[in-house]
Amino acid sequence: MKFNLDNVVQEYKNLWKELENPEIYTDIDKMKSINQKRKSLENTVELYKEYKMTWDNVEEARNILRTESDEEMMEMAKEEINSGEPRIEELEEKLKITLIPKDKNDDKNTILEIRAGTWWEEAALFAWELAESYLIFAKNEWFDTEILEESKSEVGWLKEISIKISWFWAYSRFKFEAWTHRVQRIPETESKWRVHTSAITVAILPEADEIDIKLNDDDLEITTCRASGAGWQHVNKTESAIRIVHKPTWLFVECQDERSQLKNKQKAMGILRSRVYALEEERLAKERWEERLAQIGSWDRSEKIRTYNFPQDRVTDHRIWANFSNLPGIMAWNLGDMIDSLNIADQTRKMEQLNEIK
Repeated sequence: MKFNLDNVVQEYKNLWKELENPEIYTDIDKMKSINQKRKSLENTVELYKEYKMTWDNVEEARNILRTESDEEMMEMAKEEINSGEPRIEELEEKLKITLIPKDKNDDKNTILEIRAGTWWEEAALFAWELAESYLIFAKNEWFDTEILEESKSEVGWLKEISIKISWFWAYSRFKFEAWTHRVQRIPETESKWRVHTSAITVAILPEADEIDIKLNDDDLEITTCRASGAGWQHVNKTESAIRIVHKPTWLFVECQDERSQLKNKQKAMGILRSRVYALEEERLAKERWEERLAQIGSWDRSEKIRTYNFPQDRVTDHRIWANFSNLPGIMAWNLGDMIDSLNIADQTRKMEQLNEIK
């Protein structure tokens, strides 16, 4: 066999034993960590079990061909080999992918943030449309969603929004959506039928737990104010809105969706913790990979990643140079094809990098 992953199967069994111990429920953080590790091994273990069983069946069939003279038995053995050998090759390719080193944040919840950019109201409209598209996609993929904060434009579209997406592999599923999205279409207010170009930015943050990032009280500047509506007119008489500034990084969060000051503070702390965590992760990644990326290249995150061209009914992802048609359908229910293509491209790229290192 090309793969011997009995040690991975044993690790998976050991993790299950730890979860079956009632004492684990007294330490929620440890239980969560063990369960996430178990979940990350699950696919590899299931593929390996099938791979090992198929290999054993093919080996047994080969032995039958060498030792048996019964024609019926020999015919059955040939059928087993003919069906088993291609399946072994297929399972080996799948196992290669599962053994690629994974992003440690892949199994985390994620916070998705959208901000309108150039060409203000048209960008705000597209920000609203893309947010709705992500919410539909998340629901279809069985993720839980919660709008943490949103700010609307004067006519009711989105200036910015933060959405928490929860359950295993949420970050993994959405991480390639980050950076600039460009839209080209004729706005409703355009009298001369000219195509306008606008842009929005998307941030994908792995949700950070307190065990990931500890925010010191001395580093925080917390202020309260009355919640405001469109145009920032005050709509509440009590100071329920919260603004938190992290002084070492000057990152800040404002939350006003909840009527309770405490709930707004909890939401704001969660978003801030994830932003600080993402900033630190980016700094470390840059240090670790700077020389390597200079040699092999990388997807440039400062550039636009995708263009939505409505007149031509086409979405282009510029990182993999792939075009997808039926733009209304993509926006309404079918982001999955693009996201799947990006995951496959990323896995292929990582395999090529591993081969270069070897």
